[in-house]
Amino acid sequence: MFGLSELAILLIVVLVFFGAKKLPELARNVGKAARILKSETKAMKTEAAAADPQQPAPRIIRAQPGNSAGERPGGGTGSGPART
Repeated sequence: MFGLSELAILLIVVLVFFGAKKLPELARNVGKAARILKSETKAMKTEAAAADPQQPAPRIIRAQPGNSAGERPGGGTGSGPART
């Protein structure tokens, strides 16, 4: 993602732009915004589940260790005929 040099440059730009005295306040506000976003997302999911109890909850499929990005959780990449 970002290397050490890019992060250092970004930090210097932020320090120049906002000033050292404003950084703690800025970080606090970003943390509050993240918590609010998380709680609102959770509330929306709870609300949607309560509104339509017949609809199953969305399923999250996670990659299993050893699978490459293109493989399905059940195995195989999806190319070629299905085996029976």
